[in-house]
Amino acid sequence: MGDMTEDGFGSGPITLPSGGPLYLQLKRWLEDAIANGGIKPGDALPSERDLALRVDVSRVTVRKAVQQLVQDGLLVQRHGSGTFVATPAPRVEQSLSQLTSFTEDMARRGMAVRSQWLDRGVYPPSPQETMVLGLTAGEQVSRIARLRLSQETPLAIERASLSTQILPDPAAVRDSLYACLEQAGSRPIRAIQRIRAANLEADEAALLGVAPGAAGLYIERVSYLANGRVAELTRSTYRGDAYDFVAELRLGDGRTT
Repeated sequence: MGDMTEDGFGSGPITLPSGGPLYLQLKRWLEDAIANGGIKPGDALPSERDLALRVDVSRVTVRKAVQQLVQDGLLVQRHGSGTFVATPAPRVEQSLSQLTSFTEDMARRGMAVRSQWLDRGVYPPSPQETMVLGLTAGEQVSRIARLRLSQETPLAIERASLSTQILPDPAAVRDSLYACLEQAGSRPIRAIQRIRAANLEADEAALLGVAPGAAGLYIERVSYLANGRVAELTRSTYRGDAYDFVAELRLGDGRTT
């Protein structure tokens, strides 16, 4: 590897590791520089032209190596600003055995959290909302959609739908939906969650600060009040590199296998 200055790239030629196509050699060089701290999170890469001159390869080679690292989540491209080393998302474990809110999960870990509102209003329900929430004819639905961030890193997109009988004014929700429902005596006591892995669509990836097609987790939660009524339908999208879901499992009849 060539000499490094404070920005991690130095000013002279860059010597690539040998073996394989040139774009993979450059990709490995950048991966190594990021791994050993020579290039740090938030550092900007030289322009495509400058990097091509320094490495003595074509701009097409540079572009291909950079695109691969963007897909891998090691680099991020910001329109009009350039290409930067990605800042790793804080990794969070969430228990599947307790019904808690995102805000409560983060508070237990001492992590500050904030929301960026994407939508908050009252709408005619979709067929799925009508069926899942058990809405009657003419009943409307309150929807809230938020981008959830910790340490200014986006972690999840949450979209919740509730009957207006349970949440008449979605603007009343501040930091925590469940805290708002608890004040109204309508906090859910149990829920069913379905989790599936998928590649993030372009609009979701842009909100979460990752490359389109990056790994994500889609979670659908249906929660219930003490009287058995459905309280909430929430569809969330989590960054796959930021969340681990943990469940405690026990044998039901005490027998060993």
